[in-house]
Amino acid sequence: MQQAGTLAHQKTSQMAKLTKKRKAALTRYSPDKPYALQEAAKIIKDISTTKFDSSVDLSIRLGVDPRKANQMVRGTVTLPHGTGKTVRILVICTPDKEAEAKAAGADFVGGDDYIQKIKEGWTDVDVIITTPSMMGKVGALGKVLGPRGLMPNPKTGTVTMDVAKAVKDAKGGKIDFKVDKAGIIHTSVGKASFDADKIYENANEILQMIIKLKPASAKGTYLRSVYLSSTMSPSVLIETKSLA
Repeated sequence: MQQAGTLAHQKTSQMAKLTKKRKAALTRYSPDKPYALQEAAKIIKDISTTKFDSSVDLSIRLGVDPRKANQMVRGTVTLPHGTGKTVRILVICTPDKEAEAKAAGADFVGGDDYIQKIKEGWTDVDVIITTPSMMGKVGALGKVLGPRGLMPNPKTGTVTMDVAKAVKDAKGGKIDFKVDKAGIIHTSVGKASFDADKIYENANEILQMIIKLKPASAKGTYLRSVYLSSTMSPSVLIETKSLA
């Protein structure tokens, strides 16, 4: 009983600390008020207080039905200022493409050897790029790669003969996004260490691409809600009308 009481006290103390930080953040802006994206980027900089370099993220709720193929929203975009993350890239290709991939900056390059490693459970990478000729073997790894979002796809430029360009794009801030079953897109737009203008420009790049990808069959309000947040910070509501 005494141990349970101690744990409960510790949990209450931790919640109090989090609440105190949250209360301090909420005094700097109104959580119910929608802000222009540029102003929201400045607020996020102001209320991000983690000791580590936290991620800055967008959550976009769309007025689409992802169950319908003609209302699926997915795409790629290259962030003007990169993601702020170190991207580890594996290129699975035939021997004639290995030198090209290595010269472009790929972290891991190979063929059947890496396919075997993945079969054994290795997935210590952020992006996998492959050539069309190897896709038959890579496709067989769907159960491992699919749930981790690592399966190469021609639509995202990760199944290509131009592996050098694909590697440079991924290293330079190219990201993929896709609406989930709830009609929401979650994506990172950089780091809290970025200045507010860079956060704004990265976020705006993604949002403008999503607006361009509005399905013709989507009816009613397309951008239902947009929130900007950083790791462990409250979210800031974005004024969607200012984005169009």
